[in-house]
Amino acid sequence: MATILSEFDFNLPDERIALRPAQPRSASRLLVASGTLITDATFADLPKFLRPGDRLVMNDTRVIPARLHGVRKRMPQAGSGLEPAGIQIEVLLTRQHSDGSWSALARPGRRIRQGDRLIFGNGLTAKVLEKDRKELRLAFNRTGSDFHDVLGRVGETPLPPYIASRRPVDHRDAEDYQSIFARRPGSVAAPTASLHFDPALMDSLCRHGVSVTWITLHVGAGTFLPAPENATETETLHPEQGEVSPDAAEEIGRTRRNGGRIIPVGTTALRVLETAARTQPNAQGPVGPWRGETDIFIKPGFRFHVADALITNFHLPGSTLLMLVSAFMGLARTRRIYAHAMARDYRFYSYGDGSFLEPKVKKRP
Repeated sequence: MATILSEFDFNLPDERIALRPAQPRSASRLLVASGTLITDATFADLPKFLRPGDRLVMNDTRVIPARLHGVRKRMPQAGSGLEPAGIQIEVLLTRQHSDGSWSALARPGRRIRQGDRLIFGNGLTAKVLEKDRKELRLAFNRTGSDFHDVLGRVGETPLPPYIASRRPVDHRDAEDYQSIFARRPGSVAAPTASLHFDPALMDSLCRHGVSVTWITLHVGAGTFLPAPENATETETLHPEQGEVSPDAAEEIGRTRRNGGRIIPVGTTALRVLETAARTQPNAQGPVGPWRGETDIFIKPGFRFHVADALITNFHLPGSTLLMLVSAFMGLARTRRIYAHAMARDYRFYSYGDGSFLEPKVKKRP
């Protein structure tokens, strides 16, 4: 199915971009689109739109303080006397590789070369293993929990550019830009649909008979990028690490067998579930245990195997996340949903309001 990028564009005034989350978290607004109906509610009302026996699938990733400020060190070239021994740099970690190294973006990237040493403070340093046109690959001198302990002292919360360009990061963001159930460090961006949940709402869901399953997708910086220019041809996106545990797969399968709905909380959870469904075709349920890297690109024409409904925020014009929502709800329906959100003054993006989306027709076999 051909994908025309202009179909996913719309005008969003800057004042509609939320710079702070609602307080309390569940006080944010909730747009409910079920079939042809659209209802305005608050996120605390979510249990009213769910059924006993439904299962929410949530991403338990934890955002790391992935923005680092430091100095690039290089030995001056012999005889030139022109190369400075150190320059100030900013590094944004984007994803960790299986060997422990990290991909990263850097400013000023043109001043960094393979072999350079980067010094960030508190004893944290990194060597530039590789450099291509867009990214660096870094090997840090700390690993495992030791690395994350030091990173917590020297790193900064990596707010999305549409927030960071309009106000400075402060101490509130370290908590605000983290779900209450974040436990597995590795993301450089929050699974933002999860930011609406607070203890009171979790208790209300439990009393209503709604179950929760935890899966993991470590969100990369690519989530903020516009759709690729070759979106009509490409079938893949930026890779991200994820996992569906055996327990999670069994819980999802049991819910489906008992007639409950599977509802991912966020596009990240949906992306993991649909990846697992395709890599485990002989599983006893809709998904089997899975762990690895996903580069799945969900756009109109995609056939969903697991998700019966979706909880998500309102996304950037021209983004792959908006394309995912359009694949799930249909392009015309998505346009009506976003037009309603604009007309009713919903707040957009990471700290904005949420939506509960249920297609008219089941999207699974």
